[in-house]
Amino acid sequence: MDLKKDDVVEDGGAEAAVSAQEPSENTQKIRTWKLSVIFLCFYGFMTSLKPGEAFITPNLLSSEKNFTREQVTNEITPVLTYSYMAVLVPTFLLTDLLRYKPVLILQALSQVVIWLIMLLGDQLLHMQLMEFFYGITMACRVAYSSYIFSLVSPDLYQRVASYSRSSVLFGVFTSSVVGQLCMSLGNISFSSLSCVSLGFVSFGLVLAMFLPWPKRSLFFNRTKDPERLTASKSELDQMKPKCEAASSASAWRESVFVQMLLEVRNVVKTPSMRLWSLWWVFNSTGYYLVLFYVHILWSKVYPATENKHVYNGGVEAASTLLSAVMSFAAGFVKIRWKVWSELVIGIITAAQAVLLFIMGNTSNIWVCYVSYVLFRGFYQFLVPIATFQIASSLTKELCALVFGINTFLGTILKSIINLIFSDRKGLGLDVHAQFLVYFIYFTVLTAVYLVCAVVVIVRHFRTQSREGAEQPTELTPVDAPAETEPLSDGPNAKA
Repeated sequence: MDLKKDDVVEDGGAEAAVSAQEPSENTQKIRTWKLSVIFLCFYGFMTSLKPGEAFITPNLLSSEKNFTREQVTNEITPVLTYSYMAVLVPTFLLTDLLRYKPVLILQALSQVVIWLIMLLGDQLLHMQLMEFFYGITMACRVAYSSYIFSLVSPDLYQRVASYSRSSVLFGVFTSSVVGQLCMSLGNISFSSLSCVSLGFVSFGLVLAMFLPWPKRSLFFNRTKDPERLTASKSELDQMKPKCEAASSASAWRESVFVQMLLEVRNVVKTPSMRLWSLWWVFNSTGYYLVLFYVHILWSKVYPATENKHVYNGGVEAASTLLSAVMSFAAGFVKIRWKVWSELVIGIITAAQAVLLFIMGNTSNIWVCYVSYVLFRGFYQFLVPIATFQIASSLTKELCALVFGINTFLGTILKSIINLIFSDRKGLGLDVHAQFLVYFIYFTVLTAVYLVCAVVVIVRHFRTQSREGAEQPTELTPVDAPAETEPLSDGPNAKA
């Protein structure tokens, strides 16, 4: 950098040459990141095209695979949660250490293995292995969601994140529609649908091979980017101690990753962070357990005699579409979250509990379908709100760590519930009894949220009456309380 300045001093013409090259270089960089983002979004869309995914459970219960409902419920499906828990932390760390691409290739390979097993496997162990690889693909999703941030500058994060998420949602919607059309109109077999899915995921593996390899990542490869070296220090850089001549043990303790782990202690001291992180852990646990077992419930409520009468794909498409609409609508909600968060969460959780009760007790498959679509929509309505409430006061690196911890804790809780109620080694409940457990689970959460809501609201109005001042009631983002410790040592903690 100093040599470049010396050259400019020695030759004034060099400055003009450099300035003349800058527009073309900037144009080239813009073109490069745009092409990279477009390719990544196309990759996300294509890897979401698995028309047979919504029909895996009917396939396992059909005459083609001939597994019993008890085997699917108590021996096959629980493996998914255990696998996800086992590989989540290593995947999270390797994603950053290896700079995303190898993990995306691993995800694509796992998808290929899943559909090869669905096509060729016919034993219980084969299907358990399929669920193990399914857990790997779920854990590898973190690579796709964070990969895109390595391609663009921070001011573009929000925009490109919406692009990548939209491409995946559109892929899931298209996949479900194609699968339903194949079953209802084409009347094809489950094995043929598995072949179609295998073709799509194989193409996704080819695309993964051609993904650009980022030069930087959030934690372990932050200083390898030349632009980062010339830029001003980020918040995380300023968190690092000034002294560089420390011992190896001290250097490890003072590393960026360890410093951020220590920063998490400040996160739990902030009420809004604590509330929404707990919502993420507990409500996402119940949500995904319902998703894992609802297809088994449908097969019991309505044991279709013909493949064309299995409507899993259409229901998944409708629920995905409603989820996208609800997520979009959440961005326009205007309330004072500091006061009303617990009440809103409590009301929505209560609605989900009612829907679970209906699903577990109805004998009408269409009522069951509609209840499921609404259940997913309610959850997806709160996801972007929780994301903003957690992320608004954190650096993007610390935000990624907090979400990673929340997800891991939720996965541990899912595994515990699975082991006790679903696994054959535990109680081994049938699917209707499991949905009764989920109803009780959401009912308990509802009671906790509503009690907390009463406490917060009463405290708020008592404080307001004592101060004798009107507090604003419209919905606005919650600022971190001034009395709490800062979430970062940097001057600006927002990512």
